[in-house]
Amino acid sequence: MLMDDTGTLLGRLRRRLNSAGHLVNEFYTRSYRGTIARARRDEDDLFMLFVYSELLGVPNPASYYTLELQPVLLERFHDWHVRMGMEHSPLDGCRCC
Repeated sequence: MLMDDTGTLLGRLRRRLNSAGHLVNEFYTRSYRGTIARARRDEDDLFMLFVYSELLGVPNPASYYTLELQPVLLERFHDWHVRMGMEHSPLDGCRCC
């Protein structure tokens, strides 16, 4: 009576178990998504501050290593400084607004 995936009974049972597993996973992880997203955003903000700290006037002992990351992160700089409460770019050489 039980057949392979192309058969009716085993294929339906496998699909139902997969959907039930997906629902259980969603039930347990849904309430933590906001917390995890907020923690990730806070880490990204701290990293942006670390990369651009030398340009903001804060001494950075690792500025030699973070200097090459500045052009890569420049695309996200506008969103970051607006989220930090700065209306205009604090950098003289960077006019993103």
